[in-house]
Amino acid sequence: MILEAVMLQVKKDIEENYEDDFRQASKIISSLPGYISHELQRCMEVKGKYLLLVRWETLEDHTIGFRESSEYQEWKKLLHPYYDPFPVVEHFEKVHLI
Repeated sequence: MILEAVMLQVKKDIEENYEDDFRQASKIISSLPGYISHELQRCMEVKGKYLLLVRWETLEDHTIGFRESSEYQEWKKLLHPYYDPFPVVEHFEKVHLI
């Protein structure tokens, strides 16, 4: 499993619209092969700041399966106009400690 983590900064005073559009975009991402789950967390200290966590079966499910799909174009149209600055996407894998 791969964890995609993205810190998002939404433009001022449009957070409610963003959350509404994110609900719609959630249907897009959750329909794709390799998708496991996702969650959007709202920062309590900084208005307009969110943390997006998406779990994928493999890195390629995100970087190729999602990013190169027609569904990504709809996701992008819905959500990308809200961000300033544009977010950096990072991928993580679990460290097995025992």
